[in-house]
Amino acid sequence: MGLIVYYSSATGNTEYFVSQLGQRLFKIDKKKPSVLVDEPYVLVVPTYADGEGRMAVPKVVIRFLNECENRKLIRGVIGGGNRNFGCYYNLASKIIAEKCFVPCLYRFELRGTNEDVICVKKGLERFWKQLV
Repeated sequence: MGLIVYYSSATGNTEYFVSQLGQRLFKIDKKKPSVLVDEPYVLVVPTYADGEGRMAVPKVVIRFLNECENRKLIRGVIGGGNRNFGCYYNLASKIIAEKCFVPCLYRFELRGTNEDVICVKKGLERFWKQLV
């Protein structure tokens, strides 16, 4: 199975979700966002947009992806968000997928549901097999 790289804010929603997946995890640290990964990964990221969709991608994730090696190894993105934000729901995953030319594999709300976890587990299993 591949690596899950994720960023989670103080709410812990993203961290809670990825902890349910039973995958190897690497957390992007606010204090050391330029740490390099050395294998292909799927990025799991929340959205933090203002009322107009600005700054949807957390700055620490931008710094992480600005490292050429990290950007080169991303294979897909999964987004977390809150449907209360309407058209900005999961905007970060959409932006990252477009800029990094990778698929947006799944989107979940807040901490996700049991069904979300099952879908992502199965989807990641298929996804990693097709990349090998």
